[in-house]
Amino acid sequence: MLKQTLPIDLYYFPTPNGHKISIMLEELGVPYKVHPIHIGKGDQFKTEYLAISPNNKIPAIVDPEGPDGKPISVFESGAILKYLAEKFGKFYPSDWRARVRVDEWLFWQMGGFGPMLGQNHHFAIYAPEKIPYAIDRYRNETHRLYGVLNKQLERQEYIAGDYSIADIATLSWSLGWERQGIDLKEFPHIADWQERLKARPAVTRGLAVELPEEPKVDLATDKEAQSVLFSQKAR
Repeated sequence: MLKQTLPIDLYYFPTPNGHKISIMLEELGVPYKVHPIHIGKGDQFKTEYLAISPNNKIPAIVDPEGPDGKPISVFESGAILKYLAEKFGKFYPSDWRARVRVDEWLFWQMGGFGPMLGQNHHFAIYAPEKIPYAIDRYRNETHRLYGVLNKQLERQEYIAGDYSIADIATLSWSLGWERQGIDLKEFPHIADWQERLKARPAVTRGLAVELPEEPKVDLATDKEAQSVLFSQKAR
């Protein structure tokens, strides 16, 4: 594996998307430095952060040892996973057909399993007005997506065959099953897969990356944080 001399800068908050990259970096065993982005306080809108993450979301990285030895910044968690996997040659197969399988499931997570579960969280937990149609809409879609994943894992231990960035991308979102209104007993293959992944020391370390100086924010009641996170328009 390619040796990393300088630490990769990880701009991070402990959310499912943030955990994807902390897990990946721990799995790779490369040096990295965490830069807190306190999303409830609006750090993601600061000019210096927008220079590397123009969509004002976490996570993002800056690799000082990028292509041709020059620094490179990468935003969007799926793009970061692919960048790191390709650079270090791990958790992303070299075989073309196998790569297609990993890409399919990585993009499935990025386009569906993350966004739909996020809307589930929003309308069921954070929205000031509980709209039954919206709650049912996203809980039903969450349930459908869990069914898709469970069926895929019925045939194999990992989502796309061998352990890959598809598993790393999906795990942290699936760990919120309880607050998503999901009974994991309905999806035993997902439950078994979660336990396999959580038994990996790097996954344990990646999930444990926290920001101890940041007071916990209850988005269900903190109006200021809700305004920062949920009321933004084009700037």
